[in-house]
Amino acid sequence: MWASGKSQPETAAGQEDLTFMGKDVVFKGILTLEGHVRIDGQVEGEIHSTGTLTVGEDGVIRGNITAGTLITSGNITGNVIASEKINILKSGVLIGNIRTPAISIEAGAHFHGRSDMGIYKWVEDHSAPN
Repeated sequence: MWASGKSQPETAAGQEDLTFMGKDVVFKGILTLEGHVRIDGQVEGEIHSTGTLTVGEDGVIRGNITAGTLITSGNITGNVIASEKINILKSGVLIGNIRTPAISIEAGAHFHGRSDMGIYKWVEDHSAPN
């Protein structure tokens, strides 16, 4: 019955760690995270993530965010810097300035603020030589 010799269950190949903050969680302060993170609760303060930060429909963030990728269908009030991209999904609200090389905003989502997609660097890289 236990003859397989394996003492722990195997993890699925390609499965990545996920940090999850449930909708009943309220956090005030500075969060520094790595990997994939999903927030369905409330955060007041700063969030620093190197991977993908997902804010669920019940998620409420009041503060500045830095992340690799931000995907939100929740409510964010604060400035966001994403090194890869920002996706604002239907029902998502983002009020604040953003800086990212790529952004998508679904129909039904709301964004109010300024966006900086690095146009100055793009112009420098693609300008014709004299």
